[in-house]
Amino acid sequence: MSKTLRWIVIIIALLALWVALALGQEPAAPTLDAAKKQAIIDEISSLLNKNYIFAETAKRMEEALRSRLKNGDFGKFDAAPAFAQAVSGTLLEVSKDGHIGFVFNPALAEDIRRLNGRSEEEAKKVRERQLLEARRNNFGFRKVERLAGNIGYLDFRMFASPDEAGATAVAAMNFLAYCDAVIVDLRQNGGGDPAQIQLISSYFFPEPVHLNDLYARAEDRTENYWTLPYVPGPRAAAADLYILTSARTFSGAEEFTYNMKNLNRATVIGETTGGGAHPTGTRIVQHDFILRVPYARAINPVSKTNWEGTGVTPDIAVPAAQAFDRAYAMAVEKLAGKATDPQRKAEYDWILTGEKVKQNPPRVDAKALKAYTGVYGERKVTFEDGALYYQRTGPKYRLIPMTATLFALDGLDSFRIEFTVKDGTTVGLVGIYEDGNRDLSPRSK
Repeated sequence: MSKTLRWIVIIIALLALWVALALGQEPAAPTLDAAKKQAIIDEISSLLNKNYIFAETAKRMEEALRSRLKNGDFGKFDAAPAFAQAVSGTLLEVSKDGHIGFVFNPALAEDIRRLNGRSEEEAKKVRERQLLEARRNNFGFRKVERLAGNIGYLDFRMFASPDEAGATAVAAMNFLAYCDAVIVDLRQNGGGDPAQIQLISSYFFPEPVHLNDLYARAEDRTENYWTLPYVPGPRAAAADLYILTSARTFSGAEEFTYNMKNLNRATVIGETTGGGAHPTGTRIVQHDFILRVPYARAINPVSKTNWEGTGVTPDIAVPAAQAFDRAYAMAVEKLAGKATDPQRKAEYDWILTGEKVKQNPPRVDAKALKAYTGVYGERKVTFEDGALYYQRTGPKYRLIPMTATLFALDGLDSFRIEFTVKDGTTVGLVGIYEDGNRDLSPRSK
């Protein structure tokens, strides 16, 4: 089975499981007798000993499975799904490998048979169905946008094969090409194809860079991964890079993060990742069962090791939910520190003021708010339903406190107002624009 196909099969398995849960359906659950259980254990043992990345660990998994079968530990698990779950738990307990697994999944097994079978027509139908579903999911790409301050943001949930998802990845990277900083959100990314990691990584380097190696024991072969010498469109090689992680960040998403961290190319913000560094293949066992077999291990050219079992430790540890705000503020602060143009500095200061308010929003009581009501030339401030509202000649905006006197307008990011107070009396209103310009409107009544 090709490397690309292995990753596609993993994605199919996840989609199949999601569909079953969404529909409240479970696959048929045949009962297994002692002979069938023995046959399953025999086949799993053979596959592990031949393919699992660590031969000694494969042998220990075999011994544990055979011991538990012999001792009757699997005796109460006669239904196929329950037996598969018990076997999978044993494999994980012995190997401590988050990629390994064993499931009862007749539908997935049938798809694999069709893909590998003699009938090209059947295989084509499966590939078309998989591709249609992947397109509908936009190959895992959820959001790409340009934030205030010319900072790019990319949220994607898998490194789908570039054979199908390459054009989508290229479009996303081209959109971000001229950003001064880029935030890559991998907090919900579970991994994928190393070739897609290679493609996306290539946009962040001006020259060839050695990213990672993958060693497969069964073939005694090492595959090297470098950034690509050519990518469609411009590169974001000069952009500051920030990567967001969570405990759910896994496998290929960890590789991307680990590579960038070891190359000193990115600042990693969030939580320690899941700790899975072994590329995985799938094998059919006894017709309707699927065994996930980690067949290779990553070898980073800098650290000479990988993140298996430990995860990738962030440079800045914060709860995953806070990672974006922290990264965005850091990106703006760094750009502000390098800015020499007064207008550009004013833009960054504007953003930072808003970010600081998010971290520690002020509380202004109703009495203080009511003291700001009045008419300020063309501008009018009213108090309604416990909040201040601002209106000039167009729509009315609710005012959101940023300090005791400074307010943002809900729904208008480019303008703020600040009340001028003298001897306890509000005497004026200053309109503040994001480019730093200001205009004063004295209070008329």
